[in-house]
Amino acid sequence: MARSFSIGSFIVRWLFASALVFATYNPSGYSYVSVLLEKGTEFGPVLGLAGIVLIIAWVIYLRATFLALGWLGVILGTAFSACFVWLLIDLGWLSLDSPGAMEYVVLLVLSFILAVGMSWSHIRRRISGQVGVDELEH
Repeated sequence: MARSFSIGSFIVRWLFASALVFATYNPSGYSYVSVLLEKGTEFGPVLGLAGIVLIIAWVIYLRATFLALGWLGVILGTAFSACFVWLLIDLGWLSLDSPGAMEYVVLLVLSFILAVGMSWSHIRRRISGQVGVDELEH
């Protein structure tokens, strides 16, 4: 029997998605992309291994997200998130004057959508009682 799914389960998935997104790129300068673009960086086995690990993680997260949500779900999730950010800007809680802050918001939104994709089958089961099963080849 599957373990129960809770808000804590979603937060763990969001933390892992955030770690992936922010390890790949973030405006602080401490990310894989920042290291690659830094002057004097020589591409070697450590950067190669780190890049492969990031690519594998991205493939896992993107595949799970698109299989769970489909294009329509990803587009709706992105639209919902964009409207929510717009609301925060309209209320004065976020400012467009700080491009660094907006980069962080976009990265958090991306990690949120990935976490929803990784959690969608559990969320759908909790909401509707429907269990999703992938097709198995015999």
